[in-house]
Amino acid sequence: MTREHRMNMAKTLPGVLISAFFLWYTFRGFKLAEFRALRLVAPIWIVGLVAGTCASYGLRSYRWWRMMRSWGSKLSSCFRVLIVSLAANNILPLRIGDVMRIFTYAPDLNASPSVILSTVILEKLLDIFTLVLLLVVTIHTGKGLPPKTRVLVKVLLGISGGGLIVMIAGARALVKPIKVVFAKLPPKLGKVEHWLLLALDAIRHIGILGMVWLFLLSLVIWLCEGLLYFSAMEMIGLRTSWGAPLGWGAPLQTVALANFAFLVPSAPGGIGPFEWACKNALQLHYVAPSAAGLFGLLIHLWLLVTITGVGGAMFLVHRMRRVPREPLIEEIDMLPEQMP
Repeated sequence: MTREHRMNMAKTLPGVLISAFFLWYTFRGFKLAEFRALRLVAPIWIVGLVAGTCASYGLRSYRWWRMMRSWGSKLSSCFRVLIVSLAANNILPLRIGDVMRIFTYAPDLNASPSVILSTVILEKLLDIFTLVLLLVVTIHTGKGLPPKTRVLVKVLLGISGGGLIVMIAGARALVKPIKVVFAKLPPKLGKVEHWLLLALDAIRHIGILGMVWLFLLSLVIWLCEGLLYFSAMEMIGLRTSWGAPLGWGAPLQTVALANFAFLVPSAPGGIGPFEWACKNALQLHYVAPSAAGLFGLLIHLWLLVTITGVGGAMFLVHRMRRVPREPLIEEIDMLPEQMP
């Protein structure tokens, strides 16, 4: 084993251990009989599950194309590259999929890596703001979020919303003040300055009306994700401990908390923290711990299989059409280990 391979294993091992811990913590005391008792109660909701998945990821691709179209990117290319990058994130460490989207597929999108990076940053900012907004809207549903969490959520909403408003309103005017501020800070923060300037440049190209449209798209995207979760809950007949149907806040709150769990360093695909977040979110809506954990496992399995399967198929078809074709491992080895 080469020194490089040993270093890669050393970087991956902590994430695997974190995932193993979260899986153990989430499913401790879980009995296989509970899994065998799972039933498809309402098969009609499979339609909602599939529709929510297609709408959510189709609209994500459309939103990204709205950011990229100024550089001549095609909608079909944006869809393929985004889904392939999400599939790669599910199976490769260090979020290599995002790095591949920025560097490997830049020629396919007729844009430079810096331009793509700026849109990825903007995409993440919009998602964070929308997910925090969902938490604020559902803050009093079920048992309600704990008091300290409520304060934190409202603070995050103010910070993320205020930041987006400032960036939208003064994308051009903020460039010089940011350079002045970062000139006085340690050089190690140079990457943060670079990311902020790229995001401002992307916003400047999109414009205020374009940003409003992107926010509305982001809201619809995550509502579609909520439909996906709600359909899965109804499909297996997920109920409160006393058999009552779940309220509208349960799927939206679960979506928000589950996706924030991806911020926890772990194995590829967020395995472990995702299930733990789903379980905790549903317990706030009076779902039994075993049923809540099982739902987290099932919805995560659905997302991993569908996105990885579709993305993998698109990747293989595209590679067969490419001439010449480099081995995938060589392409990955040439990528930076993190975004510049």
